[in-house]
Amino acid sequence: MNGPLSGYRIVDLTTVVLGPYATRILGDLGAEVVKVEPPEGDMLREIGPRRSPGMAPIHLALGSSKRSVVLDLKRPPARAALMRLVAGADALVHSMRPGAIARLGLAYDDVRAARPDIVYCGACGFGSGGPYAGRPAYDDLIQGMCGIADLMGRVTGGPPRYAPTIVADKTVGLFAANAVLAALLHRERTGEGQEIEVPMFETMVSYVMVEHLWERTLRPDDGTLGYVRMLAPNRRPFRTRDGYLCMLAYTDRHWKSFFSLAGCPELSADPRFAHISARTENVAELYAKAEELLGERTTAEWLAELEDAEIPAGPVNALEDLLADPHLAGQELFRRIDHPSEDDILQIGPTARFSRSPAEVRRPAPRLGEHTVQVLREAGLDDTEIGDLLDEGDAVQS
Repeated sequence: MNGPLSGYRIVDLTTVVLGPYATRILGDLGAEVVKVEPPEGDMLREIGPRRSPGMAPIHLALGSSKRSVVLDLKRPPARAALMRLVAGADALVHSMRPGAIARLGLAYDDVRAARPDIVYCGACGFGSGGPYAGRPAYDDLIQGMCGIADLMGRVTGGPPRYAPTIVADKTVGLFAANAVLAALLHRERTGEGQEIEVPMFETMVSYVMVEHLWERTLRPDDGTLGYVRMLAPNRRPFRTRDGYLCMLAYTDRHWKSFFSLAGCPELSADPRFAHISARTENVAELYAKAEELLGERTTAEWLAELEDAEIPAGPVNALEDLLADPHLAGQELFRRIDHPSEDDILQIGPTARFSRSPAEVRRPAPRLGEHTVQVLREAGLDDTEIGDLLDEGDAVQS
């Protein structure tokens, strides 16, 4: 069955994680994604263990649902071939700095000369309207600049540190995919293409400050910053008699049920804990009391009782636990596939479920330049033109 983006073609000029994550989403939704790589390939291909050159784990994850074309865009014949691809595309997504892509002759005005209604999305470190415009940026830098590293240090009582996942790249990748979808919808309604800028710094500051703007929302000049519940010292997995568990009693009913289960129902009437506003003001005391009470029973005992009471709770999973999780197995999130060049590999499937147009991994991650000739033919180049590109090193076929 076709995905919801079936029939759309995306030219993907992105590298590393942010852009490839966005275009993987679009590919799983059914779009035909053509990843255009330089002769050396996306550096993501070489990060981590691999059976074959250029086929490292993160590429196998983010390269899925795409085809690979190698064009040396520093060379005019390769750029001309790219414009032939663009002429038949609905969107182009890149992750270069504005100056770099302009020097290649692939800025928005250049590209829309080949396809006037193109949706042109550039993901960059910093927006073009501020003094940081044009600076390079990667995930760690943005985690530090947007406040995440400082928040991590505050709650651990140590120095600033980065979250141990590529949170800025992947979050901004989600925003970029969402922006492309919105622009394609706009084009369906109006016939107009447009240029989109998705800056990492501004996006992640917006993401972090949703809750942490806090009192400054109401007192812009002198209000305190930081959502107190997020910064509470005991906001962490709670220790039980034999391990840890995650519990988020949140509503008045949740806390009333929890205190009853813990044998101290009188606490639900305590003015500090009786209502969400009071609990927020006294969240440090609340979580300290919860930790004390949870320590009296085992993790398994608490999980059973909390589930019966419909209080959100769960185990503290290690990465290894996720691969054996029965719910994820039932959802078929992790899937073993027979890759044409890499043999048996484990893949992560899409998570959104569509009743009429399912998202699926459309094809396994490609070898570098695996589809160069095929895609160039589809763009209208004849065998002589393709042969000349290959002979001169403007294009590469694996």
